[in-house]
Amino acid sequence: MSSQKITQPPNQKTLHEFFVQEKPLFSIPSSPTSGNEEILSTVSYCTFVFTFTDPSESPAQRDSKRLQLSRLIAMMKSSKKPVHEKVLRPLVSMIKANLFRPLPPPTNPSAISEFLDEEDPISIFSPLWSHLQIVYEILLRLVNSTDTKILRNYMDHSFLLNLLTLFQSEDPRERESLKNVYHKIYSKFVCDRSAMRKSMTDVLLNYVFETEKHYGIADLLEIWGTIVNGFTVPLKEEHKLFLMRVLIPLHKTKGMQVYHRQLAYCISQFVQKEPMLGGVVVRGILRYWPVSNCQKEILLIGELEDLVENLDPDQYRKLALPICTQITKCINSWNSQVAERALYVWNNEQFYKMATTGTVEVLPVIVQGVEKNLKLHWSKSVRQLTESVKVVVEDIDPDLYAKAQMDLKVKESVAHQEDMNRKKEMGKN
Repeated sequence: MSSQKITQPPNQKTLHEFFVQEKPLFSIPSSPTSGNEEILSTVSYCTFVFTFTDPSESPAQRDSKRLQLSRLIAMMKSSKKPVHEKVLRPLVSMIKANLFRPLPPPTNPSAISEFLDEEDPISIFSPLWSHLQIVYEILLRLVNSTDTKILRNYMDHSFLLNLLTLFQSEDPRERESLKNVYHKIYSKFVCDRSAMRKSMTDVLLNYVFETEKHYGIADLLEIWGTIVNGFTVPLKEEHKLFLMRVLIPLHKTKGMQVYHRQLAYCISQFVQKEPMLGGVVVRGILRYWPVSNCQKEILLIGELEDLVENLDPDQYRKLALPICTQITKCINSWNSQVAERALYVWNNEQFYKMATTGTVEVLPVIVQGVEKNLKLHWSKSVRQLTESVKVVVEDIDPDLYAKAQMDLKVKESVAHQEDMNRKKEMGKN
């Protein structure tokens, strides 16, 4: 939505001239006849939008608007009564004129999907923030203090969609304010909750399966975290579908590191409410396990460990082999941070319990990983931690460990012999 534009017929003063003349175009009465008239006058003044890029805009004019916005929020806070309906329409129009605008292109288009943490934050701070900050305060105040039935007459579905679009803002300060406003509207607009959830879901799906470009995924997931927290048990089918079709696939994107904390919280809420969902989640995470992204692996190891804490014990036998197989692969990672993080999982009591439920199937996999590390891993620290894990694993079933160790030596011997035979054959040819 574009900023408000004011055009003048020929031979009339420009807006700039109006601002700098002795009596401003949007003057504030020195002795208003009523509080509403004073607010209306201030609202009218603040409806004009500065771009902060037009050289004809003077800093004094911008500062004047900032002061009037501050005055407006002060008047709203000091009033014990909700905003009068006479004021609501122009006030909401002023909010829309200031907030609903074309967002500038990203300062670093290549980083929007990578979300580099070292990106200079100063470069993404919008110059409009001195005005936008107060407009968001006004909007939040309006939502908090106005009757929902009345407010819904002025904040329709289109208004909510435009708010949602602003989560693409590059400025983290704007997204933080927006998150607070949007969540407050969700909590008050009970009749619109389903539509708001669908709109947010569409944004997440578009991000996962189409663009992988959006600055506000972490903020949207933080809102979702509070929503999921409020779901009643048993969970509705639509909510389970959201988990499977949206939340789990969010693990596969390049930018997952930025929003992983909020994503993991959402998923843990689902599993805490219905532990049987843990199996679906674990298999989903294993399906999207990264091949060469070590930082993502470290995060996912931690998430798997947390999920094991909330799993239904009845699922231990089914999940022990796939989870332990992946953890063992990570133990053998040539990246020492990944290997160490995976080795530390063995300190987790619930993980240990799960591993022991499927000893016959699981132990040979673990033994192979442990012995491989002790022989071949380049990192002394990883080898030392592996020695500690070997002691723990041997204690589970010493005889089975010895058998698995012997089987591994036989397998290695056979493989070595086959390799020698292959080389002899190649030599003959």
